[in-house]
Amino acid sequence: MTKSKFSTKYLVEMALLVAIILLMAFTPIGYIKTAGLEITLIVIPVAVGAVTLGPAAGAILGGVFGITSFIQCFGMSAFGTLLLGVNPVFTFLVCVPTRILDGWLTGLIYKGLKKTKMPSAGSVTLASLCCPLLNTTFFMGTLVTLFAGTMREQFGMTKVIPFIAAFVGVNGVVEAIVCFVIGTAVSMALKKALRY
Repeated sequence: MTKSKFSTKYLVEMALLVAIILLMAFTPIGYIKTAGLEITLIVIPVAVGAVTLGPAAGAILGGVFGITSFIQCFGMSAFGTLLLGVNPVFTFLVCVPTRILDGWLTGLIYKGLKKTKMPSAGSVTLASLCCPLLNTTFFMGTLVTLFAGTMREQFGMTKVIPFIAAFVGVNGVVEAIVCFVIGTAVSMALKKALRY
């Protein structure tokens, strides 16, 4: 009976987080659009799920985030549409596996931190901070690896380096701060409310 209750609770929480990701992905809530850059806030429910439900949930939620990110490339995101026009397979690899890995590793990091003598709040905070940092690292690393030749040909190296610096500097920092604050607060509240 306990296992059944846990499974039901787990599925309900997963469904809620998936619904939040979908809502954020297809409304202005999920992205802060600036000149040429899109700062995503969807890492927050991924971090919350990875911390409260574990690495497998983090991977699933990351996958949902990645799929919605790939769907955005079909005309909803100027940058994504540009990438899709260059190479659809590479665009999929930039969007989906990177986010699955991000959610899974965030869950593993939290699980590892929990085994240390660090206070629970510290473990949640560090894991919540790792999620957006990993997202930016994997996304940009894959993007540069797969599209470096195209970027050099179309824009020249003098424009590519500032773009990468702006993307990592602006996107990475804003995502990290927002996820660090909101993700930590929500995860801590959920852990107390649900008695994890």
